[in-house]
Amino acid sequence: MMKADHAWQALSDWQPQPLTELVTADPEARLQMLVRNVADIRFDFAKTHIDGAVVAILSGLADAQDFTGRRKTLFSGGIANPTEDRAAEHSAERGDGAPESVHRAQMLHQRMRMLVDAIEAGAFGEIRHLLHIGIGGSALGPDLLIDALGRQGSRIDVAVVSNVDGAALDEAFAKFDPAHTLVAVASKTFSTTETLLNAASALQWLEEGGVDDPVGRVIALTAMPERAIEWGVDETRILPFSETVGGRYSLWSSIGFPAALALGWDAFADMLEGAAEMDRHFRLADGADNVCLLAAFVDQIYANRLGCQTRAVFAYDERLRLLPDYLQQLEMESNGKAVTLDGQPLGRHSAPVTWGGVGTDAQHAVFQLLHQGTHLIPVEFVVAREPDHLLDEAHHETLVANCIAQGAALMTGRASKDGARNYPGNRPSTTILLDQVTPRSLGALIAFYEHRVFAGAVLLGINPFDQFGVELGKEMAKGLAEGTVEFDPATQALMQAALGE
Repeated sequence: MMKADHAWQALSDWQPQPLTELVTADPEARLQMLVRNVADIRFDFAKTHIDGAVVAILSGLADAQDFTGRRKTLFSGGIANPTEDRAAEHSAERGDGAPESVHRAQMLHQRMRMLVDAIEAGAFGEIRHLLHIGIGGSALGPDLLIDALGRQGSRIDVAVVSNVDGAALDEAFAKFDPAHTLVAVASKTFSTTETLLNAASALQWLEEGGVDDPVGRVIALTAMPERAIEWGVDETRILPFSETVGGRYSLWSSIGFPAALALGWDAFADMLEGAAEMDRHFRLADGADNVCLLAAFVDQIYANRLGCQTRAVFAYDERLRLLPDYLQQLEMESNGKAVTLDGQPLGRHSAPVTWGGVGTDAQHAVFQLLHQGTHLIPVEFVVAREPDHLLDEAHHETLVANCIAQGAALMTGRASKDGARNYPGNRPSTTILLDQVTPRSLGALIAFYEHRVFAGAVLLGINPFDQFGVELGKEMAKGLAEGTVEFDPATQALMQAALGE
């Protein structure tokens, strides 16, 4: 078996060929090697620099890093997160994992469904609005689901508030009637400072709005139900989830409650099934036949062979406008690490910076740099075959044409003696083509990105499931606000200037 350091050296020695030569040399063979169809989604890597030689190198790296063993640990409920000595069981929420964990997830889903049914039956009176308060994974996932899938009408108005800036709450308060509002407080630990401060302000708003029992309108979504009880929430209104489900992987659990309430339980169940279909593919497919591992191969080529520091994602679909925001946390919090599983310096690049936007807006904002700038940036396009509107077909045809043309233009470029009009080309892109944006396809797409992140972590030999990097700033912010920590003179002066102290 090839050793990992030998594989990394082989990747360093590998010479990528120009994209136009790769695509035109044997088009049929290239499409067969680099196009995968999983869960009615087409994943097309043909316009990347990957070739058979580098697939062999990175397949050897996957073997050296025990990809098969770490994947088995993930799905069996073993210790996939060694720094915190716990499993990572988001796939169990979708029915694939240790039997006892799958059973527990199903029971907790049933508990959530019963609460959704009770709300719909009028147990809380006439509820028209849901104020969902969380941050990070407790907000990004529900926000993406509702924004993407609720555009043709949802059963209840939902506002997702994450920012501790009071202006965010004020905006939601202005739209909602407290007499007809529920508040969901989403926090894995039920100790997140920003979330609990926002929740306290929401209770005050309910009380000032004439609600007799504000806490009685709160639904707690947490892995620490005892803390929610201490905070004042009755046990019947607490929707727990397992502590082995990480925050940025938690939309499949009770954190998805606002989506289940707004979109209906059938939509939530379809989303779980779409993710489960991707789980089955990732668990059973080997080597480059595994679309998530193949995508991780591509990521390593650009990060650790061609030195790309960023990766751009553009959703050519208004329904998926929040996807880049969601992926920023998933990818950078998971794989933004500098040490290996055994605590040694990584010695190479980990996750690139994930950024992006919505096409066609982004074409008139950032594509100048993508086409002619000095940075090489791999681009990912996400687009759907079918639109979600009944307007003139020209809208969707123009949207899709722009998406596909951008990938072709990045690859081929256009030579000109006028340097300002010269397009160098040889710039890579991946295209992900959904049949439709549905709960099932969106569930599969999100699960694909989760497994891609895990596969990348295995290749790098890092842990994608801890996030200690977010703790220091939070700890220092608390000390600064409370005045319990002595800071440097520059920081003290800035705090005095900001708050007039």
